[in-house]
Amino acid sequence: MSEKNRDGKRSARERMAVEREKQRAAEKRRRALIVGASVVCVLGLAAVVGVLAANSGKDKKSGASGPVVSPSGATGKDSLAIPVGKDAAKSALTVWEDFRCPACQAFETVYRPTIHQLVDSGQLKVEYHLVTLIDGNMGGSGSRDAANAAACAQDAGKFTAYHDVLYENQPKEASDEFADSSKLIELAGKVDGLDTPAFQKCVKDGTHNSWVVKSNQAFQNGHFGGTPTVLFGGKNIYADQTMTPAKLKQMVEAQNKG
Repeated sequence: MSEKNRDGKRSARERMAVEREKQRAAEKRRRALIVGASVVCVLGLAAVVGVLAANSGKDKKSGASGPVVSPSGATGKDSLAIPVGKDAAKSALTVWEDFRCPACQAFETVYRPTIHQLVDSGQLKVEYHLVTLIDGNMGGSGSRDAANAAACAQDAGKFTAYHDVLYENQPKEASDEFADSSKLIELAGKVDGLDTPAFQKCVKDGTHNSWVVKSNQAFQNGHFGGTPTVLFGGKNIYADQTMTPAKLKQMVEAQNKG
């Protein structure tokens, strides 16, 4: 074999060796990225758990580690639902919602007139369950604090009006304006007769914060996909892309006739 051929074969072997080394290095980097991504996911989950723990933990204003104080007239298991409408109504809607949740606000904007009409006419009753999903996802305590304020409004017999005011004045999702008790009290001024010393104390003391935390735990235990979750006849109508206010009204009327 000539020297030239030997050099050619040696060069080919060297090129193949270099290529194999490149492939091994690439595979090593790929595995490192996969492991790294897995660690990031675990850390992300830990961060969310940490936020949830912080929201339900010891906070001077939160009272979340104190006794569970249900708002006046709360019903259902563990008194975690705020009822709106006549008890005699044949149809019922169960709403799991978060006052910081943009999708909840969108649902309210579209469906509120129909729901109010059906409730006022005695055809429908609604059970509201308040949760703190956005606090867990974005940080902060605005979901919890707004829910506590809404429960304080329930004590004063003003839940529905204040509920609507909160959604009409919802801050951007990343903003935690509802964590400011003065903001929640300011909004109470938009509801006749709500801004009283008793309401202000209830908001500032976080009287119902532990109740809100318990309500949120019930939401997690229910394994719902997100907020809003709007149940009619046991089915989440919010997940039905064909649903409209008119269709909801037809469903309620049909059930009432049945």
